[in-house]
Amino acid sequence: MTDASAQFPLPLAWKAARDAKCYFVSAANQDAVRFLDAWATWPIPIALLIGPAGSGKTHLAAIFARRANARLVDDADRAAGEESLFHVWNEALSERRPLLLTARSAPTDWNLTLPDLRSRLMATPQVRIGPPDDALLAHVFEKQWRDRGIDIAPELTRYVLSRIERSFEATGRAVQLLDHASIAGSRPLTIPLARAALVDL
Repeated sequence: MTDASAQFPLPLAWKAARDAKCYFVSAANQDAVRFLDAWATWPIPIALLIGPAGSGKTHLAAIFARRANARLVDDADRAAGEESLFHVWNEALSERRPLLLTARSAPTDWNLTLPDLRSRLMATPQVRIGPPDDALLAHVFEKQWRDRGIDIAPELTRYVLSRIERSFEATGRAVQLLDHASIAGSRPLTIPLARAALVDL
């Protein structure tokens, strides 16, 4: 275990962990987890997982795709080409292979121009990741540091989360600000650093 008070993050490329053991289940996402676990009972082999940015929907979708040998279309609401998405939906239905789409909002908000795609997506079962609770926000905050190879002190987690908006997006922005401030100033991740960095949030 590294000492967070003496550790300096390096500006290296990092990749978010997507395995099941580091996915944290709480009241905010337990309905989505149960829904995906019961995929064999879906009326069609296609579903839509909706959640805000930073909510862990890509992580959960990746776990599901491995378990169910499913095809995954991440950020379907921002995917280029409605025709392509239309064909992917139809192929999943004909092949009976599970397909999971993720998005930040429901299809009614996607400004779709292809009527056939709109009707199919409107008929697709949906499940949402809800607003984050305190336990999930803390896990998300700490996981983003672990993904960077950094273990942070619990006091820092409590300090930061008590001073930012309770949302996944704000949590991600706080991590980016602290990371940048730590690297730019060659300073360890401490509460004084967080106090100064969070002014920009």
